[in-house]
Order: sequence, then structure tokens, then C-alpha cells
Amino acid sequence: MPKAVKCNSLQEVRDNIDRLDEIIIPLLAERIGYVLQAAQFKETRGDVRIPSRIQFIVDRVRVFAEKEGMDPDMAESIYRHIMEESIAREEIRWDDINE
Repeated sequence: MPKAVKCNSLQEVRDNIDRLDEIIIPLLAERIGYVLQAAQFKETRGDVRIPSRIQFIVDRVRVFAEKEGMDPDMAESIYRHIMEESIAREEIRWDDINE
């Protein structure tokens, strides 16, 4: 993975952040697309939140973060938020499918 390069101005920093946001948001949108698809394969609404899966993702993200030189606690916090938002939307999708 590419690392952040040294910037020579605040504008250059901002331009790089904006560039990365254009990459990150489509990836998050793709991720939530898969999360929403998962609802159709779950028998009960309770199957949407699987603590062992959440822990698997957290553990994996922490390892990735460490490899990239990122604070694993920060990565975990971000991913826990992503997962909570994803679970909330998947529950809505599950309800819609199973009404």
C-alpha cells in the first residue's frame, strides 16, 4: 500500500485528503452493498448481529492497522462505527425482506 508522501503546503495536504476520500467513499458504498445483500441469507433478525463475526473483523482490522503503522485502537473505533451503522441498515433491510 502506498504511504503518505511529504507535502509542501496545507493545500497539498488537503488535495491528497480529498483524493483519498474519492477512493474511500466508493469502497464504503460497495461494502454496505454487500452488507445489505447479507440480509437475504439470514433466517432471523437476530442473525444480523453476530458477535463472533464482529470480533473477527475487529481482530483482522487491528492486524492490518499495525502492518500499516496506524494506531490499532483508532482503526478499531472507526470499524466499530462502520459495523454499527451497517448492522442498523441491514436490520432495516431484513425487516423489509421479511414483512
